[in-house]
Amino acid sequence: MFTSRERKQTEVSPGQEHPKKAFGWAARDSSGVLSPFKFSRRETGEKDVRFKVLYCGICHSDIHMAKNDWSTTTYPVVPGHELVGVVTEVGCKVKNFKVGDRVGVGCIVGSDGTCDNCVHHLENYCPNVIQTYSSEYYDGTMTYGGYSNNMVADEHFIVRIPDNLPLDCAAPLLCAGITTYSPLRYYGLDKPGMHLGVNGLGGLGHVAVKFAKALGLNVTVISTSPNKKKAAIEHLHADAFLLSTDQDQMQAAVGTMDGIIDTVPTVRPLEPLINLLKTNGKVVTIGIAAKPLDLPVLPLDLGRKMIAGSAIGGMKETQEMIDFAAEHNITADIEVIPIDYLNTAMERVVKKDVRFRFVIDIENTLNSSC
Repeated sequence: MFTSRERKQTEVSPGQEHPKKAFGWAARDSSGVLSPFKFSRRETGEKDVRFKVLYCGICHSDIHMAKNDWSTTTYPVVPGHELVGVVTEVGCKVKNFKVGDRVGVGCIVGSDGTCDNCVHHLENYCPNVIQTYSSEYYDGTMTYGGYSNNMVADEHFIVRIPDNLPLDCAAPLLCAGITTYSPLRYYGLDKPGMHLGVNGLGGLGHVAVKFAKALGLNVTVISTSPNKKKAAIEHLHADAFLLSTDQDQMQAAVGTMDGIIDTVPTVRPLEPLINLLKTNGKVVTIGIAAKPLDLPVLPLDLGRKMIAGSAIGGMKETQEMIDFAAEHNITADIEVIPIDYLNTAMERVVKKDVRFRFVIDIENTLNSSC
């Protein structure tokens, strides 16, 4: 990571172009519609790793950012924070990677490296964190994400992908994987025999089920969609399925769960989930809605229960997650798409019409368009 002094020395004007040509797809305004976009990336610095992007997952937050739902987007924006590929160049001071290595980048590409969070391997909570796209980098230019043909990042923010993980199926783990793995570990919802609820069976939820089962948990999928029961039980091997619109089922499950991973990225009532918890139980929200949620305090007080949050994970934990996934053969269930299907795929994500994650075939459908 850069020190403050190094940052000052590398600063350029925001409008200055970098020397390395790049090509991707970008949204230009809050319509969220993406189209081909030429831009540039910096030269490979001393501690940088440059790689050819082969695959990139589509996260629901990409859609929020493309449409400026959180009022934080800088246009043009090239989304994508689940990108994987093969190293093509490394800086002279890079220690852990070499040309030909299989690597990936998740949601962050920089932090200050000096704050308490960074010191404790929690770069994701650094107050000066730099996101993979639509964020200002140390040199004053904007970051661009993985819907593109190449990427460069400081080696500290590069993840090594084990050889036994297929790159296309591994890509979503760099967001969906760490976003679900981290709260299971941190909040102690990782003990064999515990009863975990997973609310929502989409890109995040299906990976949460896989990690929970690998940890030895008893898993119940909670969903508004009865047609997801078969996938939950027969494909993902969840132990039970709870239809949240069925009041009899919800009542029968009151007070049975040690914790719930809430993956739903839309406005939803929290009280029905709180009621499912045992005393001292935890609902961990990882699905970020565009509007604030109502927080019912009384049911928390009456059971010493907790509503908690979690956002991705630090770099050390992200590598730990990828290695755990490789050890237990955990990958995302994906539908691989060409880049020109991108806008349709995003519409389908909003409609929950995907099983369970779209992944863009960058190498074969974007690079050929350059």
